[in-house]
Amino acid sequence: MFRALLPRETSFFDFFEHHAQVTVEGARELLALATETGPIEPRARRIKEIEHENDVITHQCVDALHRTFITPIDRHDIHRLISRMDDVIDLVDGAADRMRLYELTPIRPEVKEFAEILVQATQLVEKAVHGLRNMKGEAAIKAACIEINRLENDGDALFRRAVLALFRETNDAIFVIKWKEVFVDLEAATDRCEDVANLVEGILLEHA
Repeated sequence: MFRALLPRETSFFDFFEHHAQVTVEGARELLALATETGPIEPRARRIKEIEHENDVITHQCVDALHRTFITPIDRHDIHRLISRMDDVIDLVDGAADRMRLYELTPIRPEVKEFAEILVQATQLVEKAVHGLRNMKGEAAIKAACIEINRLENDGDALFRRAVLALFRETNDAIFVIKWKEVFVDLEAATDRCEDVANLVEGILLEHA
């Protein structure tokens, strides 16, 4: 009788997987923005739409968390995981929006390199969170997380190289500041992917 009074269990894994899938699309849009020669406005606008879509998924997940009595994994882990996942597309959107607002053309080659890293990292995030649904394939999930960590290291190195190139190429302080803000967002997006990987590994340990 008591069981019938409880709210039906929400599939939080649906939220994770949908969010990850949409984030991959956002990373691909960033890559298209960095490689196409046309105006960046359409791609930046699409990234903004994707960011809003993921905000909705995040809010739905958190709302469901408040309404669900029994959760498949720790409640705090659910909240932290969806929040860190949402940070990735927020930062990608921030970088695209800065390039649009500052009218930063042509797009620097480092943006394409960051986008390529983020496409790979977000695809691996999608794979890792998908594995949480049944906690099977632990070796494959761990391998994905390790590769995300490696890509984050690549992002750190790319950030240092990108900023150094700015200082070597120009004495225009405003130009340097504008592009550095873009690179800060993109490097932080790779950091958030690593945070997601670390959370997934922690969840795996708790359920080992």
